Order: sequence, then C-alpha cells, then structure tokens
Amino acid sequence: MGPTRGRLAGLLLLAALPPAVEEAVLVGVGLHAARGLAPQASAVWPYDSYHDLRWLLVYHDSWPTFLVGLLLLTVLRGVLSAGLTGLAWPAGVPRPSWGWLLRRNLEVALLAAVVISPWAALSVAFSAVALSWYLFASLGPMLILAPFLLRGGVVARWWKGLPSIELFGWASLNFVVLTLAGALISGTPGWWTVLVAGLAGVANGLLWQRTVAAAAAPTRLRWARVPVAPIAIALALAGAIWAQAVIGFAGDGQREWRPPILADRLPERVPHAVIVLGGHNSSWDGSPSADPRVERFSYRGLDAQGRPLPYPPEATHRSLDSSSALLADQVQAVHRRTGRPVALFGQSEGSMVARTYLERLPRGPVTAVVMFSPLVQAGRTYYPPPGHSGWGVATGWQLRAMFWLAGLPLTAEDEPDSPFVRSVLINAPFYRNRTLCPVAGVRMIAFLPTVSAAEAPPGEYSRIPVYQQPAFHGGLVGDPAVEDRVVAFLAGEPVEMSRREYGLLQRLGAAWQTPPLALTLNPVWSATREGDPAMTGRVCEPR
Repeated sequence: MGPTRGRLAGLLLLAALPPAVEEAVLVGVGLHAARGLAPQASAVWPYDSYHDLRWLLVYHDSWPTFLVGLLLLTVLRGVLSAGLTGLAWPAGVPRPSWGWLLRRNLEVALLAAVVISPWAALSVAFSAVALSWYLFASLGPMLILAPFLLRGGVVARWWKGLPSIELFGWASLNFVVLTLAGALISGTPGWWTVLVAGLAGVANGLLWQRTVAAAAAPTRLRWARVPVAPIAIALALAGAIWAQAVIGFAGDGQREWRPPILADRLPERVPHAVIVLGGHNSSWDGSPSADPRVERFSYRGLDAQGRPLPYPPEATHRSLDSSSALLADQVQAVHRRTGRPVALFGQSEGSMVARTYLERLPRGPVTAVVMFSPLVQAGRTYYPPPGHSGWGVATGWQLRAMFWLAGLPLTAEDEPDSPFVRSVLINAPFYRNRTLCPVAGVRMIAFLPTVSAAEAPPGEYSRIPVYQQPAFHGGLVGDPAVEDRVVAFLAGEPVEMSRREYGLLQRLGAAWQTPPLALTLNPVWSATREGDPAMTGRVCEPR
C-alpha cells in the first residue's frame, strides 16, 4: 500500500518544486545548454547527487567556495531525501522516526558525494574534451549503485544482501524518465520548460513512492550475509580511477593508424596533395603512403630535407597551437614538392589541429579540409593549472589525483594538464563556438559518427556540410562507403548526409551533459570575442 492521500499530495509537491524552481532559474539566466538537468533535482539516489556534484564541480572558483558548497549541498540533499522518503513511506509498514530518517539520509548523502564525485569529475573531463566515452562511462555506475543507495536511506542493515529486482527496476525507470524529460525540455520553447520540469518532478515523486515501498517491504534477501553494497561501492571507486586509463583523453585507442587514403592511390580526378593527420596517441613509423601525393603529418615536424619525421604516441600530447605551427611548415613543404593545392584529412585531434591551423595561421595553399570525428563543442568546462586558482580548481586536483592513482599500477598515457588538454581549455571559446564553422576560400566537411550527438548539447553544432553515419568515435575511417565520399569531396563534388536521428540523440543526451561554464564568467576567456552556444544554442556567432 502507498502513503495516504495527504502524504501523497505532499510528496508530489515536494518532488515537483526543486525541478521547477531550477528550470525557472535556468530559463531566467538564459543557460540554454543546461536546461535538461533540472528534473534530476528531486530524482532518486544517486541521480540526485550526480546532478548536484556536476553543478558544484563546474561552478566553484575557490577551495572555500567548493567546501562550503559541498557541505550545503550534502545537507540539503539529505534533508530533501529524508522528507521524500518519509512522505513516500508505505502505509502498511512501520516507519522509522523522522530523526532516524534525517540522520540516515544525511549519511547516504555524504556517502554518495564521496562515491559519485569521481564519476562527476570524469563527466567534467568529458565536457572539456567533448569525448562521449567519458559520458557513457560515468553513467554506468549510476545504474549499478542506485538500488544500494536507495536501500541505504530506508533500512538499517542496507549494506548486506542484494537489492530486489523490483528496486533495481524502479531505479532504472527513473533513469529513463530523466532522459526523456531532458529530451522534452530541450525541445520545448521558453517558459513552458518550467511546467515540463515540474511534471518530471511529479514523476520522480511517484518513483520515490515505488522505490521506498520496494526497499521497506519485508522480503527474503539473496546473499543476506554478504556485504554486497560495500563491494559495489569499492568497485565503483576503483572503476572511476582506472576508467580514464582505459579510455584516454582523446579516446582513439589506436597506435599505428593507417586509413585507406594512405594505403590506396588517389584517382586522377583529385587535384590535391593530401596531408593526413592522425589522432591522439596515434603513432607513425615512417612508412610511406601508396600515393606520393599523400603524406602523413608528423607531430615531431620535418627533417632537414623537408620530410615528416616518424613520431611516437607521446608526440601527439603537444598543444594544438604548436601542432598547427608544425602543420604550417609541412603544408608549405608539400606544396613546393607537388605544386598542387593541399587538402587536410584529420582524425579527432588531427581534425582539431587542421581547424586551429585555419584559424591561427595563413591558409596558404590549403583549399579543402576533411574532419573525421572532430571534438564537437569542446571546452565547455574549465579547471586552472596547478598553482593557480579559478573556476573548477577542486575539480582539477581531483582529476590529477585520479590520474596519479591510475598511474601507480600502469603507465599513464595522458594527464589532465597535458599541453593538448590545456590548449583546449585555454582556447575554449574558439573550440566551443567555431570548430565546425566555414572558412573563406576553403571547402570543408565533417564526418560525424552518430555517437557524437551525445557530445554536443541540443542546438546548432555545425555550419559546414556534415556526413553522419552510425559509428563510435573514430569508427568512420575505413568504411568503404565513407572513403568513396571522401574521394568525391576531394574531387570537388558536393557531399553531405544528415541523419534524422542525430537531433533526437542530442536531445536524449541533454539530461546527462555537464552544465557548461558561461564564457563571460571565466577571466581566462572573457577577453575573447566569441558567442557562447551554451547561452544561445547557436554556433559561429560573434559576441
């Protein structure tokens, strides 16, 4: 049996108010890209804590601000959850005292802050480099931990035994509801989103009713003597530390990268010489391409004869500005050698190097650019370098600690302060706003895997032609149909293919984005003359 009508009305009102108030604030300040997060303000554990921590890790500018904010959020979350739990308590089951519920939910709020914080920090890293692997990795533990933490706020010996399949099902349904609510909000205009957020809060209240009933109902536990919850929590903490070692900041996961454009000769109808730029952690042993018109870009530069040098994976960690300067030298060398206009073919980081070159340096003979899996709206969050204060200072040190711990048993290939990552953070206004913007005199196209839809907040993301196809990050290179489209583009033919589901996937990912830091708040960015897609939902806009 559920709670009485009066308590049910109070439960639904208490669950609806936080999302509606947060949504009203977001609409009022115009933070377009974060509107889909509001329904999580009254969600069940741990989605509520994941919501709180993402806001805190982005929007603090000093250690005192972070510590005070963490204390306040923990207390408010514990008090709100105690109220929701008490109002949701089933009528046929004896309810603990309000004091017990308050103490227990404050304890769960503190535990959730500790367990969820590393995963929330990884989601901030995702927003910095716009890599979907981080987003997906940070969501898995939420689904696994939800039934354990839900029992923690309801029963005394919650750490022993497996939660019921019913509890797991209701907690998973809340994930679905939050995802759909974020998608609906992202497609709803103006102040109507406040109503949608309030209705999502009502759905949260009903799910609190079901989850509390499932947790409080006397039932025979499986593995009743096994401390399953501490084991799950320990695995979640360990997973957060080692996840970044598996994924890597650029996520290409490839060493000797050799796409078909290097292995096959170009048709005669292609007028360009082509420079092929590998992604992060790629390497090259110096082996030549099949066509003398195609040359590999070297992250180490050129030798005395103007030929690209072989490079190891570590060479790709240099800043984008430094890599683009090396590219400028190689463009001139290739143009002198072949007498042809130059086309750039970049994968992931390589596409970002090409785009930085077009912006920072004279284009010279470059007349075409092909971008595979570019980082869509990178630089949405920030953390300062060591020894400096600023927005996200605690987040930066948390990421450094996680990378250090991950490097104890393994050799860490990346670090949160590598020149590549710092160049994205420092020049975030440009990469957030102009990565997929046209450049006069240069034909451009972006080949986007559909997974990149989760990397960009809902709204505009490109004003150059795009070719979209189902794939993961870096997965389009090598597809024969895609290679044919690349050759057609280099030959001067119009190429473009947008998929209808791309926009839908953008909206479905809206609830799980990290809130972006407004460009005008960060002194490191405020002097730039760029529009902010986080506020407008549009790219390529001047300030």
